[in-house]
Amino acid sequence: MLSNRESARRSRIRKQKQLEDLVNEVSALQKDNSQLSEKINVATQRYAEMECANNVLRAQAMELTERLRSLNSVLHIVEEVSGYAVDIPEIPDPLMKPWQIPCPVQPIMALADMFEC
Repeated sequence: MLSNRESARRSRIRKQKQLEDLVNEVSALQKDNSQLSEKINVATQRYAEMECANNVLRAQAMELTERLRSLNSVLHIVEEVSGYAVDIPEIPDPLMKPWQIPCPVQPIMALADMFEC
């Protein structure tokens, strides 16, 4: 009978230890889950910011391309009227081949508030 009591006590201690280990594991997994959720939120926010910035840059590229087309049409008119040959630059398509965008002669300055959405 004493042996059974001792065995039962050891069994209860073992079960208590297993329960504590499982509680600790749950706590650690909840902490990891929380950290991963925060990282996902930060990454999602950064993605949204970059998407916004890309949209602004695409719009600016289209606007500048349209301005260049307009200026080229003026150069064509000047060439026809004056009879002088004018060097008219080719209009690149930056959206089709972004890795082949020619280097600008002047740096393009960005304003701090231009990336706000």
